[in-house]
Amino acid sequence: MEISSASFVISNTSVENCPKADLPEFAFIGRSNVGKSSLINMLMNQKNLAKTSSKPGKTLLINHFLVNNAWYLVDLPGYGYAKVSIKQRDKLHRMISDYVLKRPNLQCLFVLLDARHQPQEIDLEFLEFLGENQVPFALVFTKTDKCKKTELNLNIENYRNRLLESWESLPPLFLSSAEKKQGKTELLDYLTQILKDLSSQGLE
Repeated sequence: MEISSASFVISNTSVENCPKADLPEFAFIGRSNVGKSSLINMLMNQKNLAKTSSKPGKTLLINHFLVNNAWYLVDLPGYGYAKVSIKQRDKLHRMISDYVLKRPNLQCLFVLLDARHQPQEIDLEFLEFLGENQVPFALVFTKTDKCKKTELNLNIENYRNRLLESWESLPPLFLSSAEKKQGKTELLDYLTQILKDLSSQGLE
């Protein structure tokens, strides 16, 4: 897939205020400081489409971007360790839950995981939530250039083993590095295939 255009549409705090659900939608989410904004910018060939920050947890809204005038990319708030109040954390949790459960045109939720770390309980709990609610998702390991290959392989294998404790099969899995532009082709090819399948079914 060639990205010919990508532009910001709207930010909001409620799924009810999202754009009309008339185009396929792909969303990105992960713990604070997982490198989500950098990955989105890399995929879209732009430096500042999604706002990056040295401070984790700066994405506090549902952000819609229109890509190729054909589908939406959605940058969701991070979950986990953002330095916000308990009230704000609960609000973000409801915002995320409402979006992933109620957005009818969501085709895939890309869950970003930091490749440098062993499986984190907060990530595993979120994946379990998605599975229980039959939300289509894929795993994207970020920052693969920041760890040794043996460490990377071990962390991924540990994730596989933890998920297979309660899952019969695993979701699609991608390796990425925004700095090295690793995973860009694979992720965009995956999006292209989903869009082709939708088109062939007359659901686009």
